[in-house]
Amino acid sequence: YCVLVFLRRQLYLSGLLSVYRSRSPLIVVGNIFIGVNGKTPLVIELSRQLQALGYRPGIVSRGYGAQRDSSKNPFPRQVQDNNVLLYGDEPVVIHQATGCPVFIDPVRSRAVQAIEQKTDCNVIISDDGLQHYAMGRQIEIAVVDGKRRFGNGFFLPSGPLRESESRLKTVDFVINNGAEHVGEITSTLKPLMFVNVATNEERPLDFFNQKTCHAVAGIGYPQRFFDALTQLGIKVETHAFTDHHAFTQTDLAFDDRYPILMTAKDCVKCREFATDQTWYLHVEAELSDDFLTELTNKL
Repeated sequence: YCVLVFLRRQLYLSGLLSVYRSRSPLIVVGNIFIGVNGKTPLVIELSRQLQALGYRPGIVSRGYGAQRDSSKNPFPRQVQDNNVLLYGDEPVVIHQATGCPVFIDPVRSRAVQAIEQKTDCNVIISDDGLQHYAMGRQIEIAVVDGKRRFGNGFFLPSGPLRESESRLKTVDFVINNGAEHVGEITSTLKPLMFVNVATNEERPLDFFNQKTCHAVAGIGYPQRFFDALTQLGIKVETHAFTDHHAFTQTDLAFDDRYPILMTAKDCVKCREFATDQTWYLHVEAELSDDFLTELTNKL
């Protein structure tokens, strides 16, 4: 797998395969391995910070988990509402959190063209897509999981790596989610509050302190979420699902009245059947001013 990715990259870099280059600067936020590592919260915070500086960001995503039948809903699709089946969970979360135009397409370069044609965005952010070399980019940001790093160090399918660790030497920024490492920019996911999925009621972080709760997560690394709840003093009964799991009412049908705690990514798939016992932990990525200054200097 790694050899194929390397060869494809060389073909694009050499000009033998065509690359679509957008008129506006494009920032890729990706990684070199599979699994959750905080890309989406980083995309959200980066979008907010750029908006605060006067930029008009647009966001492209593959739309993992979205319906692939394009006969009625052709690609690229612009996220218009909370229809997770049509757009996928992460694009819906990003759109809700930022209000920015979000376009999905398995071929990301087509989504980039749609943003240019249909919006007045003057900077584009790609949620993942570091290996989508048909999409030109001005800035590459690679996110590293501070706790797991690169797993067993093997390439797909024997391990989590899409590309070799040496690829990190060619990107503009390496952001370490959750730890400090030489040559990498530290970012943390900061819990802010609990939000009720059914009522949007907000409660402080100590609201469930010393209480027993069901912790439900369908993300790439559920243990990170479970650990965050434990650190808040919550007694958790854990329920781990596969990444991008399509939740049903049965998944949350427990034989008690303990509160159910989820991630923002998971709760968007549960709004239709959520009760007043269903909450999500609202987190935000923290970025240093120095990083943002250096990033904007490259735009």
